[in-house]
Amino acid sequence: MSKTTADVTVKIQTEAGDMTAEFFTDKAPGHVENFVKLAREGFYDGTRFHRIIPGFMIQGGCPNTKDGGSGPAGTGGPGYQIDAEFNDVHHERGVLSMARSQDPNSAGSQFFVCHGEAGFLDNQYTAFGRLTDGFEALDSIANAACTPGGEGSSPVEPVKIVSMTVIEND
Repeated sequence: MSKTTADVTVKIQTEAGDMTAEFFTDKAPGHVENFVKLAREGFYDGTRFHRIIPGFMIQGGCPNTKDGGSGPAGTGGPGYQIDAEFNDVHHERGVLSMARSQDPNSAGSQFFVCHGEAGFLDNQYTAFGRLTDGFEALDSIANAACTPGGEGSSPVEPVKIVSMTVIEND
């Protein structure tokens, strides 16, 4: 990389509009490095936001949600896991954080964007960035119709991440 991850932003282009994220390199350097690496490689292109809870979060980044993907949505990853980097960033509207299983060190590629106040996640999930633009797209995705049953978080028509573009900042 010609620049550090502190010198980049990522434009997340979705079917519902674009979102732009900046990163907390000082708080979660490993998670920022991993997310930016996956974005550069095109890993997220074609994945869908498969879990939506209005007022809470939208979750994406599972490779199983791509066209032709195999396995249940929400169970895929990049083939490795990264250790937690819990920090003092407050989970609130626009914050990006890594999804994980019950094992705190099980994050890989799946991430979520907080749609509302989620302070109960503080120091339990690794917050690594925040939106600087694109709150209209966040709202559009978060308010999509979901199928009834369970926690009611499976969108009827999941929104696709068309591409992620890493932008080198001067």
